Amino acid sequence: MNNTFPKVPLLDLKAQYDNIKEEIKQAVDDVLESGQYVMGPYVDKFEKAIAEYCGVEYAVGVANGTDALLLTLDALGVGQGDEVITTPYTFFATAEVISQVGATPVFVDIEPDTYNIDVTKIEAAITSKTKAIIPVHLYGLPVNMDEVLRISKDYNLYVIEDACQAIGATYKGKRVGSMGTAGCFSFFPTKNLGGFGDGGIIVTNDAELAKKLRILRVHGSSPKYYHAMIGYNSRLDPIQAAMLQVKLQYIDEWNAKRRELALKYNEAFKDLPVHVPVQDSAPYLGVYHLYILATEYRDDLLAYLEKNGISSGIYYPVPLHLQEVYRELGFEEGSLPKSEQVSKMTLALPLYPELSEEMQEHIIAVVRAFYKERGI
Repeated sequence: MNNTFPKVPLLDLKAQYDNIKEEIKQAVDDVLESGQYVMGPYVDKFEKAIAEYCGVEYAVGVANGTDALLLTLDALGVGQGDEVITTPYTFFATAEVISQVGATPVFVDIEPDTYNIDVTKIEAAITSKTKAIIPVHLYGLPVNMDEVLRISKDYNLYVIEDACQAIGATYKGKRVGSMGTAGCFSFFPTKNLGGFGDGGIIVTNDAELAKKLRILRVHGSSPKYYHAMIGYNSRLDPIQAAMLQVKLQYIDEWNAKRRELALKYNEAFKDLPVHVPVQDSAPYLGVYHLYILATEYRDDLLAYLEKNGISSGIYYPVPLHLQEVYRELGFEEGSLPKSEQVSKMTLALPLYPELSEEMQEHIIAVVRAFYKERGI
């Protein structure tokens, strides 16, 4: 193709900021004028707003999404000798936190249509050491929570929803994060609800768990300088909370725009030999954190997109069970075939609420040209 189109980024955070910059500046100024720069009313207000949004009783802000998972595991007493079942096809943090508390991640392969954990394989992975399940709502697509919750009830297991990529997504009308023992969210800048730095939050209906999390995030102290447990320094910054409070009022609008763009991609690519993880089939309503294509020509398409001024990304090139750090778990190539296959085939196309019609048409044209030039 003749590449005369301006560079299309995978994500344009500046474009989003430009639309709300005056509100963001006012929020920052309000915090600075308050003189309360650690915890305080802005964090409290945001926690209440997130709890209400997710339909739960409690929300506890922490420093990042990884800490949200870590502190939840710790607060639930998951530790040395325990096992936690999760997916190998996700960001490393999901398994990392299991290892950090001294437990062992147990990986279960993924579904072919959604790339989420295959709930039909969970029960076979349960042992006497299993303490919890961490289902990941990958790319913003909810997991089949009915089956996860049934299993957890039958085997008396905790369910920690890794909803870091999925704020606003619903399963049977319920917000992700609200259905398990606890739900964990990340406000990393690239997320659908992204901050201007790191941030995270835990939501739950368990009053005792919320109380323990609030203690753990401030060095395990309650009251200050009195320590009943070993904790963390993991607090949501009030400036981040205030800015996220502004963004929260737009999240449903932004998620709807993501869905609109994604469905346009789906229609444009329906006759091509690609697979897109299903996100809009009842009872699931995803939020398209990423728009993922799976193709056997992944690396060639990646290069072709770059040649034509379109940024794309690979999420995730090596499944967790094959990472060097988990070699001791004994997994070999072929152990979890679907995860391994998908990791070699997937790439993400640009998708964000500010993506213009012209830019999306260019992306579609380039993808279609790629296949046409190969006679596919």
